[in-house]
Amino acid sequence: MNAYVFPGQGAQFTGMGKSLYETSAEAKQLLDQANEILGFRITDIMFTGADEELRQTKVTQPAIFLHSVALSKSLGENFHPAMTAGHSLGEFSALVAAGALQFEDALQLVYKRALAMQKAGEQNPGAMAAILALPDETVAEICAGIDDIVVPANYNCPGQIVISGTVNGVEKACELLKAAGAKRALKLNVSGAFHSPLMSPAKEELEKAIHSTKFSAPRCPVYQNVSTHGETDPDIIKKNLISQLTSPVRWTQSVQNMIADGADNFTELGPGNVLQGLIGKINKEVETQGLS
Repeated sequence: MNAYVFPGQGAQFTGMGKSLYETSAEAKQLLDQANEILGFRITDIMFTGADEELRQTKVTQPAIFLHSVALSKSLGENFHPAMTAGHSLGEFSALVAAGALQFEDALQLVYKRALAMQKAGEQNPGAMAAILALPDETVAEICAGIDDIVVPANYNCPGQIVISGTVNGVEKACELLKAAGAKRALKLNVSGAFHSPLMSPAKEELEKAIHSTKFSAPRCPVYQNVSTHGETDPDIIKKNLISQLTSPVRWTQSVQNMIADGADNFTELGPGNVLQGLIGKINKEVETQGLS
């Protein structure tokens, strides 16, 4: 069974989507439409913008979403997903690809989410760090024993987990995790403590926007970060999407469930190949490829 997966923040690069814009009429129409909806030419930043400009959360998130959705649209009648999933931001791309959200509505939600997350990061400064070569349970247990806010944020693959929280909380956790045998505890260059309680203000803003947006039953199950299962009920999808901002991205568990439900071929749609690498570490038996 064919599963399509969509990357999240961090996969962006200058030039993203440019060749697609020049070769696919469907992609060009969608990207031109996005410029009008957003009220600024995001395509200029995607195609020729400086890295610093592209790294701003309010630009990065809609840019990656647009690249992913444009790729799925460019496949036309050849696009037949049996299931979809996205990593964090990528969940919005997965919902559009599965028909649960209209493109215009999803783009507006993504932009509101990006602005809210950037604002929350400025209000509640935080940090994130990648922890390598420790069991998930060990990371969760050590984080739980720290007084400052620090929580597991991304379960990316076995032996790779990202933690998120206050600057002090993350620094304390890194020290303790290295002492517990972590191969690396690497601070990430991000603008906030994503998928932690510090994102609560953004969650409240996004909740209002999601409740006023029409969701439909998807044409195939969407495996969501919060529940890790294939969801088809619009009310459950909305609830999980709201919870996602302050909950961990359970990518390992989501991919494992997709495979258990029959997925044997994964195609990543969007910039980069991060998810292909993660899926290969989760299960070496499945096939992976990508379009970027």
